[in-house]
Amino acid sequence: MILRFFSAAALFLIACLPGHAFETRATAAWVYDVTTHTVLMDKNGEASLPPASMSKLMTVNMLFEALKDGRVTMDTTFAVSAHAVSFTEAGGSTMYLQQGDRPTVQELIHGMIINSGNDACVVVAEGLAGTEAAFAEQMTERARALGLTESTFANASGWPDPGQRMSMKDLGLLSVRLIEEFPDLYPVFGQTEFNYKNRAPANAHNRNPLLALNIGADGLKTGHTQEAGYGMVGSVKQGERRIVFAISGMTSDTERAEEAERIATWAFRQFALKTVVKAGAQVAQAAVFMGDADTVGLVPAQDVKLLIPALAQDGLQAQVVYTGPLEAPIAKGAEVAQLVITVPGLPEHRVALLAEADVAKGGFMKRLTTAALKLRAEYIGTPAS
Repeated sequence: MILRFFSAAALFLIACLPGHAFETRATAAWVYDVTTHTVLMDKNGEASLPPASMSKLMTVNMLFEALKDGRVTMDTTFAVSAHAVSFTEAGGSTMYLQQGDRPTVQELIHGMIINSGNDACVVVAEGLAGTEAAFAEQMTERARALGLTESTFANASGWPDPGQRMSMKDLGLLSVRLIEEFPDLYPVFGQTEFNYKNRAPANAHNRNPLLALNIGADGLKTGHTQEAGYGMVGSVKQGERRIVFAISGMTSDTERAEEAERIATWAFRQFALKTVVKAGAQVAQAAVFMGDADTVGLVPAQDVKLLIPALAQDGLQAQVVYTGPLEAPIAKGAEVAQLVITVPGLPEHRVALLAEADVAKGGFMKRLTTAALKLRAEYIGTPAS
């Protein structure tokens, strides 16, 4: 059976509710606290939408993976095709590549991220897969493998196409991957300027509006098409905490910049990171069957850190859950229970609880006493014939 115990200590330490709900102007938004793995906002987060240039993050991911597994190096050069150059001529964001150029992987990374170059994305696609169409198929296949369930790709750049779709949740999860899996490459997202061969000083600046605000922003990507409106995937780190957010459907670049800052401010000001239980602190005791001790202490292996909403009210619960009684022998450090903490308005938080000490099997007298008590209970509980 499942036994549920309330820990008074944990309840005392966590006594808050989320702040007032944030009303975003975005048509779709997903906000995630990376440090505690907590979804702070989900407004149409799983809707499959045109991602515009934000889908370049998947092209960047594919190139980062190629670097990581050694298929290319930073000094590898790619050819620039007429197809790639055609995107400069068609308008939109560009790195201003020309046929005959041999940009390096390092230059193309900067061109995709800082200049949002459609031409750079096509060069990468053709350099890795031969054609942009083949690369788009690989992008879709890789997205599925990464759990990006609402992502399909028709091209490498985010150029408008009915087959180019991503959800805000997928964009957020992909951003977390870029941050955590490629720590040596990710800092490019925070760079503010790149001007390939000094061809376009006016297009050399990173479009991320948060980078100049000194709020800890270090990525990731803006996007805009007539169909998608103005969108952005952002990341901000302050102290121990990092948030990632993805928004879509803004009506202007000014509104996008304002909404991105509002979301970052809300995420950091309405929630505080607190240590609610220290590593090794006994949360509860679990009953033990046939052991040389009747109970064993339950402790977390690491500090339990949670986001605590700014407004303190009643309504939060903490439970210790295990199947019991636990049967001896029990090894110290074995995972035997879970601490389940529920904050209204946020997903429940589960923490593994470990046995605080070894519990050996009881000796002969312990087993005899236990058997006698069990027989007595069965006898007393048997109705008369």
